[in-house]
Amino acid sequence: MLLELSFTTIGKSIKYIELVTAILGTIYYHKYKHTFLKYFLLLLWYTTINGFLCRFLHENYILRNNSLLYNVYHLINFTFLFTLFRTYIKENIHKKWITAFAITYIACFFLNLIWQNYLIEIQTIPFIIGAVFIIISITFYFLEVLKTDKVLYVSKNLLFWISIGLLLYFVGKIPTRIVRNYWENITYYEDILIAEYILSIVMNICFIIGFICSKKDKQY
Repeated sequence: MLLELSFTTIGKSIKYIELVTAILGTIYYHKYKHTFLKYFLLLLWYTTINGFLCRFLHENYILRNNSLLYNVYHLINFTFLFTLFRTYIKENIHKKWITAFAITYIACFFLNLIWQNYLIEIQTIPFIIGAVFIIISITFYFLEVLKTDKVLYVSKNLLFWISIGLLLYFVGKIPTRIVRNYWENITYYEDILIAEYILSIVMNICFIIGFICSKKDKQY
């Protein structure tokens, strides 16, 4: 009973945490409005609205399966994140790799339609591939920062906190997504979902820290 309560409570709280993140991103917009990160705010609001919409449609029996909405969201989310890191990374070889990552992910997304019906199933293989590529892209970003004096004030940079949040989220999300999609009959399935909820909370907390602690003159 306690597990069921925790599962339901944490699941519902995610949407409100995402809302708080988007609101704080709006409040502190002046810190990063002069950078490409201004478009990240649009992604946050899209994430929030999509989450509330999916829950509303599901709970009111309007649309029992929200897989299509989530699949479109993942396509937009990954595509934006690849664009984000490609924009900030300076080394041409890393830019080329990220471009290749983006093309590969998008190709896998559409090729996967042969095996999965996106109307009733959330993408599996494309998500895992996209997550791995984002982790590598974040690694490129960290390696470049370490080579410059930007590392001295990295904690005041918004992209740093966004990268930390995304890194923690995707590193944890890959194994839980594999378990969810291939071993749904395991006894601790709900525990896996709770772990995913916690990963989402941690990611949003990192975003919030970035909005609050970042400095306008430390964005690059």
